[in-house]
Amino acid sequence: MTGLARHGVRSGVPDEGVTPGAGEGIDAPPPHEAYANAPDLRREMHQVLALGAERDGRQARTVAGPPADAAVAERAWLLRRAALMDRMALESSDPGPAGAAAQTAGQLVAYDRRRPDLVAGPHLPDAVTPGLGRRRYVRQEYVAWRSAGRPGT
Repeated sequence: MTGLARHGVRSGVPDEGVTPGAGEGIDAPPPHEAYANAPDLRREMHQVLALGAERDGRQARTVAGPPADAAVAERAWLLRRAALMDRMALESSDPGPAGAAAQTAGQLVAYDRRRPDLVAGPHLPDAVTPGLGRRRYVRQEYVAWRSAGRPGT
């Protein structure tokens, strides 16, 4: 793992002065950039549900090739689910999707706090706070995950 600097950012990464309690300090791309190359919502929903069914043993693994590392696969599912909920919340004025987006983002942050070796973006999960900061963290990690070739899927 890359050495950790003060304030929850990786050493050698710009914006070292990010304060841990300031989720606004995460310079995640705006949603339209973060999700520019994402599958359409319907397709992504289907894929996330299928990954969840594989994860829970309700469906046989559909991907050919060797199985992915369990921790990497779990994180990919958590990330894709959180990104899906974030995208759905962005398209709705109802509070339900925003609550689901905050909840799934919190689950990703909690997982990444236990497994910081799997974090791909510049800001570590300790740099975020509840609410919007967690959703920005999801966007940061989604972009980094796609740039890394979508490991765990």
